[in-house]
Amino acid sequence: MDTVDNIVIVGGGTAGWLTAGVIAARHQGRRKHGFTVTLVESPNVPIVGVGEGTWPTLRTTLRKIGVSETDFFRECDAAFKQGARFNRWTTGEADEGYYHPLMLPQSFGRLNLVPHWLKDGDESFCDAVTPQGRICDEGLAPKTIATPEFEGQANYAYHLDAGKFSEFLKRHCCEKLGVRHVLADVTEVECAANGDVASLKTKDGPVIEGDLFIDCTGFKDLLIEGAMGVPFRDCNDVLFCDTALAVHVPYEDPSDPVASHTISTAQSAGWIWDIGLPTRRGVGHVFSSSHVDADHAERELRDYIGPAAKDLSVRRIPIRSGHREIFWKRNVVAVGLAAGFLEPLEASAIVLIELSAKMIAEQLPPNRAVMDVIARRYNDTTTYRWGRIIDFLKLHYSLTKRTDTDFWCDNARPETIPDRLLGLMELWKYQTPWLHDEFDRAEEVFPAASYQYVLYGMGYRTHVPPGDADADRELAQRAWRENRNLTAKLLAGLPGHRELLNKISQHAMMPV
Repeated sequence: MDTVDNIVIVGGGTAGWLTAGVIAARHQGRRKHGFTVTLVESPNVPIVGVGEGTWPTLRTTLRKIGVSETDFFRECDAAFKQGARFNRWTTGEADEGYYHPLMLPQSFGRLNLVPHWLKDGDESFCDAVTPQGRICDEGLAPKTIATPEFEGQANYAYHLDAGKFSEFLKRHCCEKLGVRHVLADVTEVECAANGDVASLKTKDGPVIEGDLFIDCTGFKDLLIEGAMGVPFRDCNDVLFCDTALAVHVPYEDPSDPVASHTISTAQSAGWIWDIGLPTRRGVGHVFSSSHVDADHAERELRDYIGPAAKDLSVRRIPIRSGHREIFWKRNVVAVGLAAGFLEPLEASAIVLIELSAKMIAEQLPPNRAVMDVIARRYNDTTTYRWGRIIDFLKLHYSLTKRTDTDFWCDNARPETIPDRLLGLMELWKYQTPWLHDEFDRAEEVFPAASYQYVLYGMGYRTHVPPGDADADRELAQRAWRENRNLTAKLLAGLPGHRELLNKISQHAMMPV
């Protein structure tokens, strides 16, 4: 029986090296029995370097592959991320906005606070149910230097330099996890009689044989499309943004505050991201070229940055919104940009790599005979995840009340909204999002809480029947008090974000 012992990953970058790390760490015990992970990447193809924002899941991933969080911060120019602030998405007015924080609402899972907030709330939904918006407003970190690595007083993810992160993962995988690194151009993909990929020919390098091949070649799609012929399913009829302009903005002063959240500011035909790292800001404009030309988009970007943009060069990144029809065919799996790409509104690029790598590692087929069974399961789960992310991204656009440009008007048209999301939005007129609203899959990408933050942050109104909020009223009042007390405690006890980043650069965080 053909065992699956030799894993070959084609392509580096975050997708390749994160996948290599997750698989190698999960199967370390098999190395002495001949199990290998080989990563082959071209020395002539630069990485795209997208994805400076992550999800809290990366904390667990880094811990499992044996990374020191202190080393990660120091070597990847990393900062804390506690959510996202969306400005001008609802009405377009300069002073309107809301948070999608990373902390769940107070008592979430036991009590749905939305009906009580709709009836009695006198502050924003975010501030009523979690301290995290206030923490971000005050420029505070989610933990102290005395808090153990990967733990925090508030939930957090990371902002990072994608290029440095890839190099950090490469060193860790090769030095600590035994990943074999081959630096060579793949010149030919050789297939077996049954249609599987059998080996890769490289220019002036070895022939690389394998049992399972993971395509991390980005937009080149060398294996999943080139060898397997799997077509791409675009979703540009739902998500209109097809271009990004990116720029690195230096701080005026090294002691300038570092935002501990992503700032997403709506523009005439898209939005601008603003991500704070210790040494710079990553700023970019995601826009629809069908609604505005690149010159206008760049002017909006430079106007947002201000005088500091004068001498900065802008990098242009195409966005082909969508994903593969299937992700695992025969003995080839696509991960990262080879699997698909969506605009970075909710920082889904790296988490999709994590989830894919985790599922491959945990369900790695023991032999070729059962690979197709596992592939079907993987394709079902992964297709579901991509669909739910598309729904959630579209939610931000479809709730807008802006009518100042065709872009915003077109986004609100029902025919551009996926049927599943359209049905849920109709349901949410009368029933608030909660655990029963199809948020029932293991590792659901966006829980009901995320929908609550966006819906009620953007002024959505759910009709609560008379008396509905009377049940559990005392529990709700207690939850409000607990949130107010926790907010006061964290505001008084947490350090400034820049202050903590400086301490991490000088002193190690406590080990787990």
